[in-house]
Amino acid sequence: MKLPEDLLYTKDHEWVRIEGDMATVGITDFAQGELGDIVYVEIETLDETLEANEVFGSVEAVKTVSDLYMPVSGTIVEINGALEEAPETVNSDPYGEGWMIKIKLNGEPAGDLMTADEYAKSLG
Repeated sequence: MKLPEDLLYTKDHEWVRIEGDMATVGITDFAQGELGDIVYVEIETLDETLEANEVFGSVEAVKTVSDLYMPVSGTIVEINGALEEAPETVNSDPYGEGWMIKIKLNGEPAGDLMTADEYAKSLG
């Protein structure tokens, strides 16, 4: 399981890359592995301002549907449209082309984000 050191992680198995006042969000390698083959990503919150821990979309795998939670507060300014045609990209490249949303941050990121080491320990 890959855990890039330059990302932050949530207890809900999402990753966050913060660059200035922007954050890119996706699900972790662990999450995609647990979900199995992803067949659909639904995100209909473009241009919405949401608080940390609010649902911003869902991901559907062969066996289950799972909600996606905002790791930080902000406005969703971009959705990865490529996932409409190729949702399996989340399985094959969760930290790269499988990203899900980009957020314009509202202030500083919340304090419940974890480093790669902290996230790895939380998985047991």
